[in-house]
Amino acid sequence: MKLTSKQAKELLESYRGKTINDKWIDHCIGVGDTAGKIAEALKEKGYNVDVDKTITLGYVHDIGKYNGEIHRHVMRGYNYLKEKEYDEDYCNICLTHSYLNNDIICTAAGIPDINENPFLTNFIKNHIYTMEEKIINLCDLMCPPGGKVYTIDKRLIDLIIRKGAYANTQYHVQETYKLKDYFDNLLGYNLYNLFPEIKDNL
Repeated sequence: MKLTSKQAKELLESYRGKTINDKWIDHCIGVGDTAGKIAEALKEKGYNVDVDKTITLGYVHDIGKYNGEIHRHVMRGYNYLKEKEYDEDYCNICLTHSYLNNDIICTAAGIPDINENPFLTNFIKNHIYTMEEKIINLCDLMCPPGGKVYTIDKRLIDLIIRKGAYANTQYHVQETYKLKDYFDNLLGYNLYNLFPEIKDNL
């Protein structure tokens, strides 16, 4: 079953006021809206990207936090959307959004135990990331809790302050910059140009 951005936003809003705070909801909306602008710009350049699907994936990437718990939200979100019988394309974003470079070690929250969840480890290793999923990877690293848009520099510092620095942090930072360069090259300009509000969030 397909999911539209309108339906995804309604799903998010159904949880507003039901967890400790709504920052995760505002973050999801921020990621979706930011991703939509990048997708639109890429489409204008002739790339095959589904704008509404990109927005939708941004909206639901953290839906696994619906019960207020961050720990294991990746698998919780994946199972949640599967139980609602949405297509795999939508469920998969819950798995892929936290991991860059097809590597479960390339994440901001420390080094996971690769043996804890063999399904997740193997999925990340073997999954072919779509253009839409890569956009969400980047936008998740541009949008802090609360709905703003940051440069990746400020967002990465925000993550390190809140989550700490780990043995994999340098690797994750390097891959984040590579991902931004990838989209800058596709667009032919600095994607920050799409977000004039960034300067107000420095």
